Amino acid sequence: APWRLMMSLTPSRGCLLDLPWEDILVPHILCHLPLQQLLSLQRVSKSFQSLVQLYLANMRSFDSSQIGPAIPRAAFVNLLKDNEVLQQLALQNCSDWLTDRELLPVIGQNHHLHQIQLKGCAQLSRHALVAISLSCPNLRQLSLAHCEWVDSLSLRSLADHCKALEAVDLTACRQLKDEAICYLVQKCSRLKSLSLAVNANVGDVAVEEIAKCCPELEHLDLTGCLRVKNDSIRVLAEYCPKLRSLKVKHCHNVAESSLSILRSRGVELDVEPPLQRALVLLQDVVGFAPFINLQI
Repeated sequence: APWRLMMSLTPSRGCLLDLPWEDILVPHILCHLPLQQLLSLQRVSKSFQSLVQLYLANMRSFDSSQIGPAIPRAAFVNLLKDNEVLQQLALQNCSDWLTDRELLPVIGQNHHLHQIQLKGCAQLSRHALVAISLSCPNLRQLSLAHCEWVDSLSLRSLADHCKALEAVDLTACRQLKDEAICYLVQKCSRLKSLSLAVNANVGDVAVEEIAKCCPELEHLDLTGCLRVKNDSIRVLAEYCPKLRSLKVKHCHNVAESSLSILRSRGVELDVEPPLQRALVLLQDVVGFAPFINLQI
């Protein structure tokens, strides 16, 4: 329906484009259209092309998934070449071709970014993270999941310059070890959400430092962190009163003896209590839940 409305209000009718562009059309009309339709709208006329370019230059949020399953490299460069006011940038659909060459100019001219999503962008390098740290002092949320190019030096730069970070996703950033994580949380004590999942190099030293440095922590993902043990989970329970969820699936050295403390506080855990787990397994085997006298 929005598309048909726009197509009907062509310049020849002297209606839509007569409205003030910056005061009315950009902030109150174009913002309600999907990005993909806006790009198609450029083909209506040169006036509409100019209007859409003005909108793109004033966008506060860009999400590549709104354009489709994949966005061409040239289209990405053209879309953001004039924008200096971005606050949110999500580029998870650009992983096949996105390199430092395309990303760094966008980062360098947008100093108001507070949310960046680069999940799976495997062709970037540590220079991308250094550029983010130097250009985005107000960064609050950053996803680097499955970006194995993230190393301790680039993470140190992030910690030194982006101390307002509240959510960081470092899932499968396998170069990172305890020392790098400790430095991050010492500098970024406002963290509320942190994922270190699928990293066999992360152990008790990092988890204990997270607990002691981040009293506002609400969500922690340690899935597959094989070196994490019970002692650090107890420290986490002691120092993080605001913790709401903890993921420790496949952490084989974490047992109920430490998790029960968090469980009693209502913290959401991704592993079930031993008895409940046993009942589920038994039900899968025999096909029904047997009656068990728990008073024995």
